[in-house]
Amino acid sequence: MQPDSDFSHERVEPSMKSKEKMDSPVPARRAVLLLQGPVGPFFSRFGDDLEARGFDVYKVNFNGGDKFFYRRSQAFDYTEKFSEWEAYLERLIVNKGIGRFYLFGDCRAYHRVAKRVAARHDIRVFVFEEGYIRPNYITLEEGGVNGNSRMLEGVAPFSAEAHKLPDESASPKHVFMTTAIFSMIYYWASAYYRSKFEHYQHHRPFEWFSEGSIWIRSGIRKWRYARRERGMAHEIVSQFDKNYFLCPLQVHCDMQVLVHSDYNSIEHFIGDVLASFAEHAPENKAIVFKHHPLDRGYTDYTVLIANLVGELGLQGRVFYVHDICLPTLLKHAEGSILINSTVGMSSLFHGTPVKTLGKAVYDLPGLTSQLPLESFWSEPGTVDISLYKNYRKFLIMRNQLNGNLYRAISDKSAAGIVWSEQISAQHQYSEYEEEIRLPRLRVVGGVSAVSRSSSSDDAEAA
Repeated sequence: MQPDSDFSHERVEPSMKSKEKMDSPVPARRAVLLLQGPVGPFFSRFGDDLEARGFDVYKVNFNGGDKFFYRRSQAFDYTEKFSEWEAYLERLIVNKGIGRFYLFGDCRAYHRVAKRVAARHDIRVFVFEEGYIRPNYITLEEGGVNGNSRMLEGVAPFSAEAHKLPDESASPKHVFMTTAIFSMIYYWASAYYRSKFEHYQHHRPFEWFSEGSIWIRSGIRKWRYARRERGMAHEIVSQFDKNYFLCPLQVHCDMQVLVHSDYNSIEHFIGDVLASFAEHAPENKAIVFKHHPLDRGYTDYTVLIANLVGELGLQGRVFYVHDICLPTLLKHAEGSILINSTVGMSSLFHGTPVKTLGKAVYDLPGLTSQLPLESFWSEPGTVDISLYKNYRKFLIMRNQLNGNLYRAISDKSAAGIVWSEQISAQHQYSEYEEEIRLPRLRVVGGVSAVSRSSSSDDAEAA
């Protein structure tokens, strides 16, 4: 969106005591602890990468799937009750001298406890997530991701001097199939070791047979939907080119929906959006709901959407699709409406205005619409492409790794990722670690920059 005015995110100036601490390097702790990672061998490979970078790497396994995929030494199997996890972690970090946590997804119950413990022991927490920029990047952010990101506070903990970004490698092919295989193995291994990890609490359903069946069902549905929806993109575009709104749906148990939005389910979101569309959208407009590919085997909203269309009198103006090419839908859409999906960044890339209904790191004045939903239907605005490009570079400098969590994208590191110069320096062991000053992000007239409290330290972010 075109900004109406300059904006910046203010930060509180540190106290004298904090400034003294920031100006003095402190001894770094060599030991790091890996908690739960994504399904598959990524964390095992990442452990090799950290060891090559000078760290002493430990790991906690919470279930049989974690244990099966982690092939390195110095791994501990946590088999006690969840209520005892905090005390166990306290002992472990003291006995091993842990200075960092690495984990995947900071809203999981075990990880929420870990972040609380980390705060008490001055431990740095680095969180992996699917990338803010898809499909070629994954997120590795200090402190938290998505709704827990420090970027929502307007601070950017990195040096903003000009750096050349590495060439961007394309995402590998057949990621869905690899993810499906890893997921089935993960649940089967968890079932095999269930008696050992009997107290483990998962963040989603954890039955090996049903989960394995779901991924098989997902593969079958992918093939069936691709055949059934052949030609539907042409049907939508031929009738409603630049006159439809795209609503990409998120996974039904996505913590970003359940924790970082006011919606308690995807069904809630669908009902809310359709009710607003029926009341406020011009009659020549349509809306397209796109199912999340990783939720294909779990949910189907066909009956729900059909019932709502009938109740609201929206026949012929609502489409529900699964496997139509996302870039094609974005290029021809008038706008995108979502909770906090990273599809928002893809939408901006294609010049399609975005309205978010939950917390999202990219939901910034000048970048996304700040109008209420009822106004967005008639006034979606336009995308400031210059501002988007600068923000994208800002993200890559700060917390995006060129890579994939399920298939290697490069042979330049054990983890199969490409480390940028900016991020690599944060994950290389050195005897002393300086506290990182937190500059503020300032976006002025389509130019993204990171400025410190002293004008002499101003530096360009993009």
